[in-house]
Amino acid sequence: MPRIYTKTGDDGTTGLLFGGRVGKDDLVTEAYGTTDEAVTALGVARALTDDDAIAAEILALQRELFVVGADLATNPEERERLAAGVSLVTDDMVNALESRIDALVAEQPLPQVFIVPGANPASAALDLARSIVRRAERAVVALEHAHRAPNPAVRVYLNRLSDLLFVLARRQAGEGEPVSR
Repeated sequence: MPRIYTKTGDDGTTGLLFGGRVGKDDLVTEAYGTTDEAVTALGVARALTDDDAIAAEILALQRELFVVGADLATNPEERERLAAGVSLVTDDMVNALESRIDALVAEQPLPQVFIVPGANPASAALDLARSIVRRAERAVVALEHAHRAPNPAVRVYLNRLSDLLFVLARRQAGEGEPVSR
């Protein structure tokens, strides 16, 4: 069994997909690292929910966030290799999120007030994941402002994903969340 540690990151750098290295404090590392954090927060939400449909939805979103992370972690000079062998974030993925949001809201309209998250552990975990996804989105925008724009569909995907997580958290919470007055 190979060792889990490679020692290649001991110098404060990390490898990009298809070669190249960047600092562990690089904007791209922040962006894909934050998507990884969101995957983990979604795992907590999935472990806490007792709703099989929400659990299945969360698992699918976790898998899609792996695609987002790979998209962001790819050496920009090798992007064509990613497109040839690994999935990229696409407009179709964004459209699927929008369809899911629309369907959920049609089933259960959202409250027209601010809510205080935390009706139950699973809804709170979904809200935490949503706020982490928003941070990932901000990191992608920082990449764009630094003229290191990743795939533009990534930013849009993260924006829609945070909306979907908001809707899923409200569904998971049911009637248990207090409104903010």
